[in-house]
Amino acid sequence: MWLVVALSFTIPLGLDLYMPVPEDNSITREKVEVGRRLFHDRRLSRDGRVACVSCHDSRRAFSTPQAQAIGVFNRKGRRNAPALINRAWGRAFFWDGRMPTLEAQVLEPIQDPNEMDLTLAEAERRLGLAATTISRALASYVRSVMSGDAPYDRFLNGDRGALSQEQQRGLQIFRGKGNCTTCHVGPTFSDERLHNTGVAWRENQGGSAVTGAFTDPGGFGVTNRPDDRGAFKTPTLREVARTSPYMHDGSLRTLEDVVNFYSDGGRRNPAQDPEIRPLRLTSTEKRALVAFLKSLSGTIREGN
Repeated sequence: MWLVVALSFTIPLGLDLYMPVPEDNSITREKVEVGRRLFHDRRLSRDGRVACVSCHDSRRAFSTPQAQAIGVFNRKGRRNAPALINRAWGRAFFWDGRMPTLEAQVLEPIQDPNEMDLTLAEAERRLGLAATTISRALASYVRSVMSGDAPYDRFLNGDRGALSQEQQRGLQIFRGKGNCTTCHVGPTFSDERLHNTGVAWRENQGGSAVTGAFTDPGGFGVTNRPDDRGAFKTPTLREVARTSPYMHDGSLRTLEDVVNFYSDGGRRNPAQDPEIRPLRLTSTEKRALVAFLKSLSGTIREGN
């Protein structure tokens, strides 16, 4: 069961004033502070060198500059570490959407052999805390990480000078020709659903798209549904200018690369989302769209 609670915490402009919180994990300042300490605690990794903050750097909107996350003993993970902002409003977690709650999500990196490589029993012994306490505190801290008060938010709230003319044209493209709002919706700019853009598809050399293969099964590895082959969860666009590289595999280095990818219609494959199609944006439209995306960077607050 979930409660929708009013917080004494400061909520950035542009987000709802109410946060969904599970009934069995009420949010308190004390719990958030414990979670903050755990987020930075390297005892949660086998080699004592990795903490949650290692892949979720607050200076980069809680993301990483590496294409794939780097864990204990310099082991490389399968996917890019996504930004941990406004996840209180999330409905699915990880790129493949395999976890339904933050309480479940925060324990997974601790147990992943390529990330922190501990069993929960080992984590409990090292910290002198029950796994449930670790889970609830970390989830509470992640809920406190919020981004808002961006130029876009100020523009929506009546400050017509908050966006440049180019950014306003980019907003029009975002809502219109770019078809971006099909997936990037609401205050968090994510529908929390899985979509196949073709980013994981590779054609067999000399063959057609029909004979290619996915480098990562995406949601199919969780659901076994054919429609989820190569499908990944829509990431937030909040702070997107600070969170490169992009996509589940970090294969696109810049916002310009991302806009070009979608303008070209993604990468065609048999399971591609029907909403992904060539946009044929002009160079001027592409620049405007990138300019608008940069207007989604604002103020990040955590733990208060």
